[in-house]
Amino acid sequence: MSRKIVHVVGTGTIGEPLIGLLCDFRNELGIDEVTFHKNTPLTTDRSKVLNLIKNRGARLTTHEEKFDGFVDLGLNPDFSTEEAIDRASVVIDCTPKGVGHANKNKFYEKYSNNTLGFVAQGSESGFGKRYARGINDDSLVVGEDKFIQVVSCNTHNLSTIVNTLTLDEGADNLIDGKFLLIRRANDLSQSKNFVPSPQVGVHGDSQFGTHHASDAYELFKTRGISLDLFSSAMKINSQYMHILHFTLKVKNKTSITKVIDKLQKNDRIALTDKINANEVFSFGRDHGHFGRILNQAVVSVPSLSVIDENTIVGFCFTPQDGNSILSSISIAEWFLYPNSYEDKIQCLKPLFFDEV
Repeated sequence: MSRKIVHVVGTGTIGEPLIGLLCDFRNELGIDEVTFHKNTPLTTDRSKVLNLIKNRGARLTTHEEKFDGFVDLGLNPDFSTEEAIDRASVVIDCTPKGVGHANKNKFYEKYSNNTLGFVAQGSESGFGKRYARGINDDSLVVGEDKFIQVVSCNTHNLSTIVNTLTLDEGADNLIDGKFLLIRRANDLSQSKNFVPSPQVGVHGDSQFGTHHASDAYELFKTRGISLDLFSSAMKINSQYMHILHFTLKVKNKTSITKVIDKLQKNDRIALTDKINANEVFSFGRDHGHFGRILNQAVVSVPSLSVIDENTIVGFCFTPQDGNSILSSISIAEWFLYPNSYEDKIQCLKPLFFDEV
């Protein structure tokens, strides 16, 4: 396979900025072509699709039976759904929950022999090996890992906090971790499923609580580490950002100075003196690529506290519309360039913030 083609399925909250970023850094990432699948021809989405085609240089694909609908909108698909998958080096699926599994069964397994790898974003548990950039890169096995699940936005946040503040001092340093995910109701671009008031979640798992702790547990398990994690979740009537409250009990003595120093040394974490989600979100819209904060977590420094030298408490914001994008690009580059992908993705470093 000589040409390096990355195909993105979906143009939603993650798909659209991912396509844009892949196109903007195509040369630096060693990608020859970016294609994307749009399922439904909508007049409300025409401006978005036109921007990806004309301004970014991506190529549109869809189901054959929907070609006419796109043509009626002045959009000309270059390939059918299966043609695009067949010619792709890597496929990144950014569709809603459940669709990635359906696509795997219907399309991806069919073309697995001539495609380097398939990636599903977010909550597609069981799609493949869980992955988050900087957490379990060493667990990837060339020739064996064909299907990858990039973990959800909140799992990225939770996992990078655990990894940065506890596991650097040994796999047994974390005694236990307790988390509360305070979730925004929906994204700014979405009109459905908004909640009128705070809504508490349920603990569906007696060991982990919600899927966030369970997903993080499985993520670290790929490194041979078993952690004591428990998470709760709730939704609030806001569209800005998820917020993670964490309580980490550690074996080794620590201090607030040590905690901040560890956070500062991780370039995938941003620090902020802000305490309001709207201000953090607004910073991303003003200064981020495609208006996104790509850091895996934004930690509110005023919220940090250390109790009795062994319990770390604090809040951090989850950039839910951007913090998983690095992992998607990183794993795509790993499929394309397994021996040099870490060097390739350094071109994205200027897009990450030290401070928000």
